[in-house]
Amino acid sequence: MVNHTINAPYALARYRNGEEVVLGVVRGDRIRPVTPEDLGVQGLNALLALGTPGWERVAALAQRDDGWLPLESVTLTAPVTPRQVLQTGANYRAHVIELVAAGLTQDQTRTPEEARAFAAELMDRRKANGEPYFFIGLPACVVGDDVPLALPGYSDVHDWELELAVVIGRETFRVSRDEAMEHVAGYTIVNDVTTRDLVFRKDMKEIGTDWYRAKNAPGFLPTGPFLVPASFIDPSDVRLHLELNGETMQDASSNDLLFDIPALVSGASQTMPLLPGDLLLTGSPAGNGQHWKRFLRDGDVMTGSIEGLGTQVVRCVAESAR
Repeated sequence: MVNHTINAPYALARYRNGEEVVLGVVRGDRIRPVTPEDLGVQGLNALLALGTPGWERVAALAQRDDGWLPLESVTLTAPVTPRQVLQTGANYRAHVIELVAAGLTQDQTRTPEEARAFAAELMDRRKANGEPYFFIGLPACVVGDDVPLALPGYSDVHDWELELAVVIGRETFRVSRDEAMEHVAGYTIVNDVTTRDLVFRKDMKEIGTDWYRAKNAPGFLPTGPFLVPASFIDPSDVRLHLELNGETMQDASSNDLLFDIPALVSGASQTMPLLPGDLLLTGSPAGNGQHWKRFLRDGDVMTGSIEGLGTQVVRCVAESAR
């Protein structure tokens, strides 16, 4: 059993009770089930739609003395039930510079130093004048770390991408960057698993990327374990750390984001309304398997932590062994 802990004064989580999944409020090392009667609304997404008054109800429930269970006695699952999942690509400056520079040095027309300088200038121009790059994922891929990650047998290059994920509160449509944070309910952890050899189409390169096949196998969005209120997290500078079998692979800060949370929420909301409980992934820093030339295998254990949001532990199994 994973020993989940949280440092925020309180948070939300969902846990298994037989065949049922129960919403609970977490305080320290304890969890207390909450009912629609406790919340005054039907379900998590309806609660998040209330904005600040919804979190005030949660805070009041966190102060009650009755009904608490040891957190270690329950099996946590994904803390959210999104209707939409938006993912952000190429959003960590150092990571993208690394990728661009690697491509530029292949023909040997630039030295590594020249390539990095060119890539850095390119990213700075993009941050100043460009727009975030979004694509969509399937909500059905959202699971808790209680579900083993089954590695599909059609590829040997399944990769990890630890990400800070925004959880939307009130419905968000065409908001400005100044208004964006009013629509953020909280944050959670997502590992955006990717099958690298399916990212680009081989049958017709002009089509470009194929995010559907590369990122949407069952369980490819391990999420949680907690939904932490936005008021307890400064998303501009939190540490992301991922270990594979105890060895550090990713270690970075969200202060390296090219487009910050207000820019992402505003940008994503321009096309389609974001709904309460939706997930908006913010991108992944350097250090994925493609960098290390080491991809996920049967028996691997990924331990992903984000400062203030706890830790998720994802165990990998071969698809046939699930």
